[in-house]
Amino acid sequence: MKRLSLTTLWIVSLMAAIPAHAQWAVFDAANYGKAVAEYSELQQMYTTASQTRDQVIQAYNLAHSMSQMPQNLSQRYEAEFSQWTNLSAPNTYGNTSAWIKALNAGNSQEASAAYSQAIVQLSPYPSGDFSALDNATQATVKNQYATSELAQGVTTSALTALGQIRLHSESLSQQISNLETDSYSDDPAQQSEMAVLGKINAANIVQLHSQQDTNQLLSAAVEQQMLAQKQMVDAGNRTMNQAISFQRNFPSNMQKITSGASQSLAGISFGTNGQ
Repeated sequence: MKRLSLTTLWIVSLMAAIPAHAQWAVFDAANYGKAVAEYSELQQMYTTASQTRDQVIQAYNLAHSMSQMPQNLSQRYEAEFSQWTNLSAPNTYGNTSAWIKALNAGNSQEASAAYSQAIVQLSPYPSGDFSALDNATQATVKNQYATSELAQGVTTSALTALGQIRLHSESLSQQISNLETDSYSDDPAQQSEMAVLGKINAANIVQLHSQQDTNQLLSAAVEQQMLAQKQMVDAGNRTMNQAISFQRNFPSNMQKITSGASQSLAGISFGTNGQ
């Protein structure tokens, strides 16, 4: 009994000295469901990120492709156009150079000087002689002076407009050349979206200025046509007025002629002696 008691005590003490590591595993369904949900969210986030990455790559590839210019674009489409040049002409008697200068410079003072030197000037009508004219003749003289003065204004205006267009033609040609060079450039900086939009705006502005010059030329042509039309109307009106005046004064004029002829015949002697 004593030996058995010692053996039992030794076993108990040995078991007390050995730590107990073995535990039972417990399954938590709530934590497992939460983990599965988080994994599903992570998987969805990864899918979305992957799709976004693909879209970004596609957009970049498209932008890169659009930024590339054909290497031979300028060779295929670039062309030469006519250029405005300064006008020249002989100046035999010294009255041509002012006209040429006005067409090249576009200055109103030079246009007036050119008109004065190259056009036959209309002399002023003597005031005493003009007041002695009848009303119809005065109206005709006034009409002719108005036509001459209008012609001077229209001609000098056209000279100024043409001169200004020719004066600025070199600068405009240079700007168009710069725009053309940038449009055909292979430099990516010249083919970015903002660069292309800027060149489009610049081209529109150049077109507006060109249209403005065209309108000035058309206006000058219309003014010349209006002056020619006025001259035609004046000529027709003068002819009509002469016909009306003749018709109105014909009876009295014929009466004067008839009376004068009768008096002359009455004063003629038909004697045999010739007296």
